[in-house]
Amino acid sequence: MWKELIDWSDKNHRDLPWRKNRTLYHTLVSEIMLQQTTVGTVKNHFERFIKKFPDLISLSKASEAEVLIAWKGLGYYRRAKNLVKISHIIHHDYGAKFPTNEEDLQKISGIGPYTSSALVAIGLDLPALAVDANIERVLARVYGLKEVKGLKLQKLIRQLFLEKKIIYPFKGSFRRLNEALMDLGRTYCQSKKIVCELCPLQKNCIAFKEQKMSSYPVQGIEKKLSESFEVDLLRVIVKGKKNNLYAYQKQDGEWLAGQFELPTFILKNTDPKLKQYPKIKKVIKYKKLPCYKTGITKYSFNNYVFVCSLQEFDALGFDKKLKLIDTNDTKSNLSTASLKAIKLTGL
Repeated sequence: MWKELIDWSDKNHRDLPWRKNRTLYHTLVSEIMLQQTTVGTVKNHFERFIKKFPDLISLSKASEAEVLIAWKGLGYYRRAKNLVKISHIIHHDYGAKFPTNEEDLQKISGIGPYTSSALVAIGLDLPALAVDANIERVLARVYGLKEVKGLKLQKLIRQLFLEKKIIYPFKGSFRRLNEALMDLGRTYCQSKKIVCELCPLQKNCIAFKEQKMSSYPVQGIEKKLSESFEVDLLRVIVKGKKNNLYAYQKQDGEWLAGQFELPTFILKNTDPKLKQYPKIKKVIKYKKLPCYKTGITKYSFNNYVFVCSLQEFDALGFDKKLKLIDTNDTKSNLSTASLKAIKLTGL
């Protein structure tokens, strides 16, 4: 049955850029990028990033700021910092050579069970299962596994694989098998959108035979939804000469640490614990200003854009050090939210 799955995957999904010229380094970059990000988004950024940092040594020699600039548009910037840290460790502690087994890979800070198995299975094409959410879901349905979704189910899948109770007998490419399982989970075997009539594993799937596809994987007790907050922000464009605008650099402990951002104030906020931006000291009639929406973690932001002179800005009470940034400089490391504000006003 695995041959049918791999043939289907090769025919329909071979064009993904990280599947060309596979190396351990390319696999590391793509897997870190794909965490918490859609395939479509990563497709638009992977090749550009690799062109900038073609190998582990070039990445390890880059500054964190340079990597964050190249990462822009992928979000969750902590992953980029983690990637830099991993590259430094492999370069300096391992002579720029990746360990080639899961146990040794997991000794590197930042590489956990999933990433280590992905490097072995996909990067090295050796027997391993990179159990992400897609593979977890597909195998739970194919084998009728009744463990609760999450860490327990992932552990069970790994254990059954090591005992050769699932997947085997299999003598083909583990790289192509892992990629094919991920493709299937991403397309026909999604959590709620299940297209069994087109699935290459339909004949061997216990969930399909039982007609209980939605019952797998078993759902645990639903956690109470976390609170969400709506916040009105004022993004201030303070113009300098020509294309220069004033911005400040985000510090450790702040969102987007290391990037530059337009001076930003909280106008209205339903979360008293939010300390990322100062409250504005002057009353501003902002509801008719240009506005765009963004979000991060549990916050939804209404970003109002205010253009003013430096003298007018001083009256708002912003206490962080400002720097003139050239908006035409691609290396300026302005945050995506700041770039949206600039574009919205046509500056």
